[in-house]
Amino acid sequence: MNNMKNKPQTITEKILAAHSGKKEVSPGDFILADIDLALGNDITAPLSIKKIRELNEQKVFDTRKIALVPDHFTPNKDIASAEQCKTLREFARKFQIEHYYEVGKVGVEHALLPEEGLVLPGELIVGADSHTCTYGALGAFSTGVGSTDLAFAMLTGKIWLRVPESIKVIFYGNLKPWVSAKDIILFLISKLGVNGANYKSLEISGEAIGNISIEGRLTICNMAIEAGAKNGIIAPDDKTRQFIDQVNTRKRPFVLYYSDKEAEYERILEFDAGKIEPLVAFPHLPSNVQKVKDSTHIKIDQVVIGSCTNGRIEDLKIAAEILRGKKVHPEVRLIIIPATQKIYLEALTKGWLEIFVEAGGVVSPPTCGPCLGGHMGILARGERCVATTNRNFIGRMGHPESEVYLASPAVAAASAIKGRIAHPEEV
Repeated sequence: MNNMKNKPQTITEKILAAHSGKKEVSPGDFILADIDLALGNDITAPLSIKKIRELNEQKVFDTRKIALVPDHFTPNKDIASAEQCKTLREFARKFQIEHYYEVGKVGVEHALLPEEGLVLPGELIVGADSHTCTYGALGAFSTGVGSTDLAFAMLTGKIWLRVPESIKVIFYGNLKPWVSAKDIILFLISKLGVNGANYKSLEISGEAIGNISIEGRLTICNMAIEAGAKNGIIAPDDKTRQFIDQVNTRKRPFVLYYSDKEAEYERILEFDAGKIEPLVAFPHLPSNVQKVKDSTHIKIDQVVIGSCTNGRIEDLKIAAEILRGKKVHPEVRLIIIPATQKIYLEALTKGWLEIFVEAGGVVSPPTCGPCLGGHMGILARGERCVATTNRNFIGRMGHPESEVYLASPAVAAASAIKGRIAHPEEV
């Protein structure tokens, strides 16, 4: 008779064990895991498609478990980007990929897939984009992979992984006014550093996280990669279930996983969320974080509110509330980018787009656009931008001598009005 109990597991370890046919896994194990979804975009997927063509493969593992989202350079900005998107389009038609999103339906991938119900709790998702870690907000294991790995995943339905060590982060207490999910993740990155969680699983929990919306949790997990994490993950709760009930229109089954109380962590970090203030990440690292109130001397040329980090409906709502009846500073360009068509339409029907335009801003169709220096807001030499995006590396949004300051939508909107980094209380 075998009385041995299974080793206590973290939520990440349980998901990886279930997808690799094992009762349990341990950090450092190498596994071949079944995937629930493979994601590619118009920058990364063409490289995967090229490899599949070189192999002369004629079918993928499952036409329903691949998503191709041409979001980075759409609507196409030049001939090269048009060719990239054409590659996706032709591949999707030939291989009958169910989840291909053309202009008019497309959105920024990491906002679009949760909205479409394509990522569910307990699933294993890989994507050839580093911010695929976003979906951990729903209690899934999701991570970025290279384009060759994506090709392998699309053909076989599998991915090889090293099981990561886990870091547990607990945020106690309640947030101050004007402090958002973006401030929480900027705070955490400032504590860990951009390499502080390299190939680790960041398991984020606590009272403050429980009080945050699903949209806010998506923002937090989106930027786990900025601390080097393999994945970010938040255990599902009632808010998760309510969100899934709304978006899971196909009624796909899913499993809710939770960490065992005795699960082992590489380390446990605890913070009082009530002590966090509105923050801004100075150039040229997401970890170079300062308090907004200490940064109001920084004059700016542009504000971008959007991206897979902060282009969701609650982000546009707070921006509209701050900008209502106000004017953008005459020396500032304000660019608003709703992350999906559904978000765009909701903002339109609520009158928020009118608020943005009357304030002196411009509204873009859903696109990654300026976040990666693509289009729709490239910076010239010496220009400074406050952005709700996720990276502020040298040259990220344009000229190598431009500067990007990362902040929440509230801080970004206030800064657009003041012409400098500003606290929302100022307006």
